Amino acid sequence: MTLVVTGAAGWFGQAFLARLAGRGAEGVRVVVRSPHDVPLVGSALPSARISVADTTDADALREVFEGLGECQVVHAAGVIHPGRVGEFHQVNVVGTRNVLRSALGAGLTRFVHLSSNSAIGTNPSPDDLFRDNEPFDPYLGYGASKMDAELLVKDTLVDAGVAGVILRPPWFYGRFQPDRQARFLKTVRRGRFPLVGDGSNRRSMVDVDSLAAAADLALAVEVADVPAYWIADRRPYRMTEIIEAVWQAASAEGLTVREKVLRLPAAAGKAAYRIDAALQGSGRYQQEIHVAGELDKNIACSVEGAERDLGFRPSESLVDGMRRSYRYGLENGQDV
Repeated sequence: MTLVVTGAAGWFGQAFLARLAGRGAEGVRVVVRSPHDVPLVGSALPSARISVADTTDADALREVFEGLGECQVVHAAGVIHPGRVGEFHQVNVVGTRNVLRSALGAGLTRFVHLSSNSAIGTNPSPDDLFRDNEPFDPYLGYGASKMDAELLVKDTLVDAGVAGVILRPPWFYGRFQPDRQARFLKTVRRGRFPLVGDGSNRRSMVDVDSLAAAADLALAVEVADVPAYWIADRRPYRMTEIIEAVWQAASAEGLTVREKVLRLPAAAGKAAYRIDAALQGSGRYQQEIHVAGELDKNIACSVEGAERDLGFRPSESLVDGMRRSYRYGLENGQDV
């Protein structure tokens, strides 16, 4: 059985390849978008066959699935912070459709799809917890594209009679972090993080290695009707708790910490959201404004379904995970 992994050079992709390498996986084909990513994934899983292909180009995917009699797919390719809003649909929906079609033509037996909390949106109240069967309420353009991709995956797999699992992770942390997460760590450590409101809003987070373990479990567990599961740490954290965990982790790794924040009124978050929505409505996207608009939101979920059905074991210590984040950054030349 050949396993195909898309988005292999991304944050999750690297963690997942590291997990595969740890258990000596063979027969893995990986998809990266740029030739610059080839050495990265090659060092993570030397036995993998690497293809450079844009998932939005159906013809480019032919090489990836060529000659397969049966395959499983972990589909993680996507765009979170694009240059233009139109990329959300093109990459997250059209790209997913192309991968599905190519995989079905190559004997697809299992499809694990990496979605996002953004397809469900934000909690209606501070004490609410999202469960696995929540109705869609997508958060702006990215959320709409992830909702459309989920619906596409479910409908396609059900029609084809192929097993599948959809995973909905929230905010990542841990090893293999991109530069944007390194900037977050540095901003918090230096006392420059903008705390919107009183910081009591709750955010679920997920250690990327836990997410990789969940995807591995989803490849093997018996499921019906393409279920979706939240994958996160055992409990959500208050925003102030996240900041304090970063301070503790940085201090434990021997870094200088300034335990201060830049306090902003709750109205600042609402204003950022309105600006973000207006920009996206005109087809434009600005990453910093988008992130600022989310800082006061509650995005909290329960992982009971994944624990019950997948055998998922959520992380328990945010401080330990943030220490791994700092350690990875320091070992890989990031400014944290």
